[in-house]
Amino acid sequence: MRVSGARQGVTEARRIVVKVGSSSLTTAAGGLDADRVDALVDVLAKVRSGGEREVVLVSSGAIAAGLAPLGLHRRPKDLARQQAAASVGQGLLVARYTASFARYGVRVGQVLLTSNDTSRRAHYRNAYRTLDQLLDMGALPIVNENDTVATDEIRFGDNDRLAALVAHLVRADLLILLSDVDGLYDGDPSIPGTTRIAEVTGPADLAGVTIGSAGKAGVGTGGMVTKVEAARIATAAGIPVVLTSASHAADALAGRDTGTYFHRTGRRSADRLLWLAHASTPQGSLTLDDGAVKAVVERHSSLLPAGIAAVEGEFTAGDPVELRDLRGRPVARGLVNFDAKEIPQLLGRSTRDLARELGPAYEREVVHRDDLVLLHT
Repeated sequence: MRVSGARQGVTEARRIVVKVGSSSLTTAAGGLDADRVDALVDVLAKVRSGGEREVVLVSSGAIAAGLAPLGLHRRPKDLARQQAAASVGQGLLVARYTASFARYGVRVGQVLLTSNDTSRRAHYRNAYRTLDQLLDMGALPIVNENDTVATDEIRFGDNDRLAALVAHLVRADLLILLSDVDGLYDGDPSIPGTTRIAEVTGPADLAGVTIGSAGKAGVGTGGMVTKVEAARIATAAGIPVVLTSASHAADALAGRDTGTYFHRTGRRSADRLLWLAHASTPQGSLTLDDGAVKAVVERHSSLLPAGIAAVEGEFTAGDPVELRDLRGRPVARGLVNFDAKEIPQLLGRSTRDLARELGPAYEREVVHRDDLVLLHT
């Protein structure tokens, strides 16, 4: 396979995030497949062997690895048993990686994240410092969601989205998504006549394409839907993406024509705005009148008390909240400057009146435009 001009960004990438799914590391019955792990490690160790390229590995497989040792025949649906399987499997997974990378003299470092670690600024900065320091010291970070303690409310939902966010977090030049399918197809790849989509330059290229869900193995949570969404998040943040199978990882990292290449569609945004849009969980909502919606969406203005019609939820200053129009449709998300219990007395009033009656601390935006991201729904 030759390197195409369109994939020059792949060969030039110096910091790379590689995500591998459970089905590429384990057997369908559960349990790690040592040969598959070693094959992936062989590729990644070679990529970074020259010292010019850095790799962060986002690896699924903890829950799947814990199934067989616990006598489970398939991935459990309840959270408690998922957490138990993750507790057993995470140690097995990292031990396997540690031993496999040791063949090349490569040290690995485990980094377990929850959504809270990436949606709150202080936690986000700490996660970045940890990953960056590991890379500076020559170690290879292995990132996974902390399934052992994560609850439904603080889960990323799938490691594809986590990988896209980690790619932005570490300021990666490239994201590689590895699964058991060798790319995105214009239909069900098991049906004769379907064609692999070699490149995606933007959303219009996917119009009319049927995108499937989780595969037959039953050990993962994602599917092509989550991978395409992860590619959308990453490319919008200026990071190109290659989606292919784990067996084609070497070709993908060499820039050869394998899988599906997603071109970058945007430029890197402020870190907190990407996390706010894709990793935060709104703690409440503010309903805006039509004038406020227009100001926020079209003029990119801050949200003032005068434009708020209603408030819902329990939140404190600094929490993410959803901004909705009068029909209940979400239009933006932002970090609020007031507690929920303070806002009812502010509704529909000007900041000047509030400052005169309540003091100068109330002469400020409810959500500042620098802490606000529009939702393209």
